[in-house]
Amino acid sequence: MKFTNFLLIILLLNFSLINCNYKDQTPKGLVEFRPYTENPVFSGTSNASWDNYIRERGWVMFENGNYHLWYTGYSKKRGFKHLGYATSSDGIHWTRYTENPLAPDSWVEDMCVLKVEDTYYMMAEGVHDWAHLMTSKDRINWIDHGSILIWEPDGTLVADPMKESSHAGTPVLLKKEDSWYLFYERSDKAIWLATSTDSIPLNWTKIQKEPVISPGPGEYDNVAVAADCIVKIEGKYYMYYHATAEDPWNNWCVCLAFSDDLVHWTKYKNNPIGYYGDAPVLVFNGNEYLFYVTDSGVEMKLYYPIDKIPFPDKVE
Repeated sequence: MKFTNFLLIILLLNFSLINCNYKDQTPKGLVEFRPYTENPVFSGTSNASWDNYIRERGWVMFENGNYHLWYTGYSKKRGFKHLGYATSSDGIHWTRYTENPLAPDSWVEDMCVLKVEDTYYMMAEGVHDWAHLMTSKDRINWIDHGSILIWEPDGTLVADPMKESSHAGTPVLLKKEDSWYLFYERSDKAIWLATSTDSIPLNWTKIQKEPVISPGPGEYDNVAVAADCIVKIEGKYYMYYHATAEDPWNNWCVCLAFSDDLVHWTKYKNNPIGYYGDAPVLVFNGNEYLFYVTDSGVEMKLYYPIDKIPFPDKVE
């Protein structure tokens, strides 16, 4: 009996060590940042233009030696949310596209952009904060394919996109082999995951009825959560999400979670990683990472990881 108990203790100790090492494998550069000294790097125009103000979440992509930014602009006189586009050679100094706004008839907010082969896929919030899909071949001219449909595992519709109370927003889009993955929130109450095998992914089925990330149990995110971006490094997925403990929403913090399969997520034990704002995007430029955060929908700030992060895994 004593020998059995001794073996049980050894096994428990080994499990504990393995579990601790697993959590501690998070690269330091993913959770600690220093601000660019001349922030912000992008903001509203401060004049009576269509993009006098900007909104969360702007999306930054590095491609062919340049940075590309898609952002939401609006004016207080007209609340319609328009799509803007800007470019930069250094990720700091941005030039707005002269023919902005793009897709002027489409409400575009909180967008995510993914390039697959020669096509750019933009999933963004539209009217009623419901996600809709747009595609482009040149980053500038976009085709709006309309609102997506999300189905429960039992085949029932999650909600009617045309109803004001529907809400499926802050979309994060991934492509893995022949399947699309979509993370979204509903009134920021939790983060759900749906998949699609359509070539133009408009029909989605939830992977499970339950959310993949819920508020709490920590106080820092016990009111609202929403996914922002996901990067895969050395076989593990890392998700940045923003959260708050305040109702009504305020004082958003940036948090991190990790997963091996996109379904089961573990929150970083030292969350929140910072009160940077409410829309973080991690960008790899072929040599290093840049961390952009849109702060309360007013301006975009740049942060640098304090330590090197391994290169991201190639798209599967």
